[in-house]
Amino acid sequence: MNSKDSRKIKSPVEEYVDLDIAELEQIDIYKLLIGSILPRPIAFVSTINKEGITNCAPFSAFNLASSNPPCLMFSVACDRVGYEKDTLRNIKETEEFVVNSANSWLLEEMVSTAARYPYGESEVDLMGFTPSTSTLVGAPGIAESAVQFECKLYKLIEIGGGEVGSSHIVVGEIVYAHVDKRCYSSGRILLDEYSPVSKLSGFDYALVGEKIKLKVPDLES
Repeated sequence: MNSKDSRKIKSPVEEYVDLDIAELEQIDIYKLLIGSILPRPIAFVSTINKEGITNCAPFSAFNLASSNPPCLMFSVACDRVGYEKDTLRNIKETEEFVVNSANSWLLEEMVSTAARYPYGESEVDLMGFTPSTSTLVGAPGIAESAVQFECKLYKLIEIGGGEVGSSHIVVGEIVYAHVDKRCYSSGRILLDEYSPVSKLSGFDYALVGEKIKLKVPDLES
């Protein structure tokens, strides 16, 4: 298609509900965002504190940040004023962590780690996960995950001022990776074997369903 071409897109959209964000309650903004930004990949993050106690928890505000340097990012939201989640506390303390893949076979146990266990209780042990020894960081990986990215803290960005709904964006530089042999071939991840889980709104999760292959038009040819 060149610049002279035009076509009418068939869309079911006819009418909008207009929302002034400044007039919405924080909970309504939250519901709007998690209900429309879909699906969201999940970072299953494992950390360790200086006393050697492990922690793991899922975070659905997660994505790739860059490939050079290889960095990923996830957001740790504040859900109670004056409360800091164990994951963030440990990362501030050690500046290291592991992002484990969220695969279908560990969904129930992974979701259970999001409960508010007292600081010092290891979700890794409570859920029966197997801690794997990392190569370049102190934090263990989760052996049941198909991919484990060992990360060193690249940057920590505070969004907001500590009120409910504010967050810290954790940017980690990937320094080592462990990949399940079943899921890796010729430098590529095999999606069917990998079976990733993504987050929807509320208590809903999704598996990868129908795939659509579509190339970007080459305008130079």
